[in-house]
Amino acid sequence: MTQRIDDYALIGDLQTAALVGRDGSVDWLCLPRFDSAACFAAILGDENNGHWQIAPKGATTCTSRRYAEDSLVLETYWETRTGTVKVVDFMPQRDRAPDLMRIVEGISGSVEMSAVLRLRFDYGSIVPWVRRSDGHRVAIAGPDSVWLRSEPHVKTWGQQFSTCSSFTVGAGERVAFVLTWHPSHEPRPELIDPHEALELTLADWREWSARCTYRGPHREAVMRSLITLKALTYAPTGGIMAAPTTSLPEELGGVRNWDYRACWLRDSSLTLGALLAAGYVEEAAAWRDWLLRSVAGDPADLQIMYGPAGERRLPETTLPWLRGYADSAPVRTGNAAVDQFQLDVYGEVMDSLHRAREAGIPPERHAWNLQLSLLGFLESTWREPDEGLWEVRGPRRHFTHSKVMAWVAADRAVRTLESDPSLPGDAARWRAMRDEIHAQVCARAYDPARNTFTQSYGSKELDAATLLIPQVGFLPPDDPRVVGTVDAVRAELTHDGFVRRYSVDSAGAVDGLPGQEGTFLVCSFWLADALWLTGRPDEARELFERLIALRSDVGLLAEEYDPATGRQLGNFPQAFSHIGLVGTAFALAAGEAAG
Repeated sequence: MTQRIDDYALIGDLQTAALVGRDGSVDWLCLPRFDSAACFAAILGDENNGHWQIAPKGATTCTSRRYAEDSLVLETYWETRTGTVKVVDFMPQRDRAPDLMRIVEGISGSVEMSAVLRLRFDYGSIVPWVRRSDGHRVAIAGPDSVWLRSEPHVKTWGQQFSTCSSFTVGAGERVAFVLTWHPSHEPRPELIDPHEALELTLADWREWSARCTYRGPHREAVMRSLITLKALTYAPTGGIMAAPTTSLPEELGGVRNWDYRACWLRDSSLTLGALLAAGYVEEAAAWRDWLLRSVAGDPADLQIMYGPAGERRLPETTLPWLRGYADSAPVRTGNAAVDQFQLDVYGEVMDSLHRAREAGIPPERHAWNLQLSLLGFLESTWREPDEGLWEVRGPRRHFTHSKVMAWVAADRAVRTLESDPSLPGDAARWRAMRDEIHAQVCARAYDPARNTFTQSYGSKELDAATLLIPQVGFLPPDDPRVVGTVDAVRAELTHDGFVRRYSVDSAGAVDGLPGQEGTFLVCSFWLADALWLTGRPDEARELFERLIALRSDVGLLAEEYDPATGRQLGNFPQAFSHIGLVGTAFALAAGEAAG
């Protein structure tokens, strides 16, 4: 039976990540990077597409699990009739080669364990050649080489193109397994002591978590979200992935399955805000530097997303040999939305760099010239229709949120020049642009009969992104048009109190796609923010409490939630959802502190 998406836990080494199920199986892992081909892809197919299970013999699901302290070290407990055992899963921050380590520790009694390793390179399509070397199992196919060893040595045997083992652990006994990847043309990396690596990994996370300055309500949920954002950071560059997975569906059995293993500019300003608010200035500075490198070049070539090192080419393809999670096909890699025109990204870049400057992050000398170049391009293009924040695959429209973010770009330029008149630039010019955009949005995106901003000019559809209008400063929270928009979104876009992104019909009139999707978690956090800003704190707190209750048993959130089935949907865990949680928690805490 397919496990629920939220039955998985995340482990990683800040360059890639794995998903571990409640059955003790690692069903997703891409090596050596987040966006590399997976060697375990069972979550998108079945066990023959690659997985690594360690569990008590005959057991189907664990008794309980948790993260050790404020870390990404997963502890899974199994209580059997003969004893209790713990499996510790983690990936130490690497010097060179990635390692996946699994330590089995006896707690009481005696437990017979079973392990099955099925390596399938290139997203579950390639069965490697496996041999023995120096007591290790070595799997090689093309550019990939993986070594498996155990301490103490555990006998293994081959069966149905897999590596199997059986062993018993008693109270106080430990058996460690280490899986190491390296390019097949290079020699095996030096061996790492798994127990020492565990202590160092815990110490690394302990030191990082201690830097968090948040002391408000629901600190555990906020800390877990911040750890998740850190786990999705590609350490060599500072880029933050939207999610570590591809093609986990927005509708079970549907086609809304996308690859989120990339860095979206739409997340940038909110990511910066979350990191800075929690005291993580170094991470915010690294993200800012990634942003500057990635968007450098012709402003006309600005993309909505990039690879973890700023790569621009992310071609979308399908993998027909994978049936998809819960038969949700096609499975995709890459994302064709990379070629879309989205006006809002210019506002997001400008806002991100403005936030960084306000936070005291030393500005790069070339950053302002880059911003002026982006503004010059935006000045000539903001009147054009685009694909919008949600990357619709229908026709281009004059999306309200896109125009509001174009206003943000001009507004942040004006603010920067007002705070530092020594910088080059024409404040009057950008002020005039800001005023023109504002007047057009208020005239063409607002429906006076319904007292709400709509999704696009002249449309009747609503869009949860309009909830951001007071957050970005386009209008004050007490403006009747803002209050009306919040009320309209609540009335028309909510399902059991949670918010959908926009109206979706079976014909795909808005986004060009068939089928439905779940409620969008970050949009629900935006509603909580909007309720707070518009003077409804009790309703904001109640919604926030309901949202954090949706988290999995280890505190993780996917992209969407289906109130009808009580299941999380979409790629997992989703940075945008955790950014929303952190942002709302800080807003509510700040409001309460202010009285």
